[in-house]
Amino acid sequence: MMLTIVLGIIGCSNDDTTSQNATASNAPTTQNDDMAKPAKALVTFSYFNAARPGKDVNTNETTIGKKLEEQTGVNFKIEHLVGDINTKIGVMIASGDYPDVLIPDSAMDKVLDAGAFIPLNELLKKHAPNIMKLYGPYLDMMKAKDGNIYHIPFEAAQGYMPDPNPTSGFWIQRGVLKEFGYPTITTLDEYFDIIKRYKEKHPQINGKDTIGFETLTHDWRFFTLTNPPMHLAGYPNDGGVIVDMKTHEAQYYGDDEITKRYLKKLNEANNQGFFDKESLVANYDQYLAKISSGRVLGMFDYAWQFQPASQSLLKEGDDDRRYIALPIVFDKGTKDQYLDPPTFVQNRGIGITVKAKDPVRIIEYFDNMVTEENQKLINWGIKGETYEVDANGKFTRSPEQIKKTSDPNFQKQFGIDIYGYLWPMMGNFSVFADGNPKNPNLQPSVVEQGYTDGDKAILSAYHAKVFSDLFSPPDERKWYPAWSAGIGKGTPEDIFVQKTVDLQRKYFPKMILASTADFWSLWDEYIKEFNKLDAKTYENTITRIVKDRINGKW
Repeated sequence: MMLTIVLGIIGCSNDDTTSQNATASNAPTTQNDDMAKPAKALVTFSYFNAARPGKDVNTNETTIGKKLEEQTGVNFKIEHLVGDINTKIGVMIASGDYPDVLIPDSAMDKVLDAGAFIPLNELLKKHAPNIMKLYGPYLDMMKAKDGNIYHIPFEAAQGYMPDPNPTSGFWIQRGVLKEFGYPTITTLDEYFDIIKRYKEKHPQINGKDTIGFETLTHDWRFFTLTNPPMHLAGYPNDGGVIVDMKTHEAQYYGDDEITKRYLKKLNEANNQGFFDKESLVANYDQYLAKISSGRVLGMFDYAWQFQPASQSLLKEGDDDRRYIALPIVFDKGTKDQYLDPPTFVQNRGIGITVKAKDPVRIIEYFDNMVTEENQKLINWGIKGETYEVDANGKFTRSPEQIKKTSDPNFQKQFGIDIYGYLWPMMGNFSVFADGNPKNPNLQPSVVEQGYTDGDKAILSAYHAKVFSDLFSPPDERKWYPAWSAGIGKGTPEDIFVQKTVDLQRKYFPKMILASTADFWSLWDEYIKEFNKLDAKTYENTITRIVKDRINGKW
């Protein structure tokens, strides 16, 4: 799920890690030099990625893919989604014309209902010892109701190292904080107040009107408007619910006081002239363009969504126009929970279809990928080229290597945009048996070297070493995230979610744009319509799933 992190991940070579891995009892087994040579003829399998757009490519056209082909004799021809996902998957199902490997993303239920994936249980037992070891704690969670495993989720955690750079929060331009002496901002009232004061002092930026606060409502990204209330109340991103830490009861918050409170604040911001009305009808590209312009003072978002704009601002070199995430809550004393605890998302993954020419070789390729030596290759790179090892065995990167591995062209040539996600792999916050993090962007020495002078200046102003120092550590939530519950299409719970989103799309913009007096009547009208929906069934289902997960039943 995190594009900011994924774009920074580059891998490492086989040469220096084999002996370490061979002695690691908690790590997937590795291959020796003889095993690294393919014993079978070269073969190419088709791989369709419906999760995101991209350039179609053969894996062996990249550095990582070529090395994996040398080990296994396998290449994948990757095709990416163009157009609507449901239309594309629907055509596949109607025709029965499937690729060898398929990532259906949000259309997973449709693919499973169509019987497009083969069961993987026996293949995993007989041909995938490394996957079985890495995914061992999660195997029961991966099973469908019939007891079969039909797809492999994209990540399985092995240890945990927190992210030094938060990926969610209420973002604010650094120049706003600088203007007022880097104050400590913790509440929503304080956040909007400082934005309002800055906009009044600087009505234009770069010759255009300053935008106080921006949101995103386009298509499926509507959650950018609906998610903030749970964060402001001190909860992490569990989706449409907040889960009580003591009772483990799930409560849908779309009709709750916290949602009303957030919408009322946006209504006030709009009536005071610093909420961007256009953001309620703008598309995603327009949203990115506004942020890239440097005119937007603040927004709530997840870093991966506005990563292209962040990169553009970094390239411009004006640090005052770049953003920092703040752990904003409604009330002082509320413990923020923006940083994610360890997660396992089982309702997304990669599957082998009924049309696959050789499922054994495909699963063997996946199994080879998750060895520690290849996870280091994929995520750190090649020793002496993309990383170094210090006297204490810690992986690090020079400034030149950081610059090199951050170059989008290098990432494509090396294969990180292909292999950084959407395959079986160690979780993003995992730790290798030698103590090094899987993700280079979690290594303190790499993180600190990657900071610009502007990064260091604002960290110094807030007496922090890394940006996550501003946030509270995450509490353990064994069920997290609740949004991965995998509610079946067409179920009462699914219908509730769809009708709720439709209702919110109708009323939330009206409430934000209304006069102060009209806000209350619109909220009452919204609640009247909401009460016609079956929220209780949805809440009971999520509560049951949460409690089952706590008891080890997925």
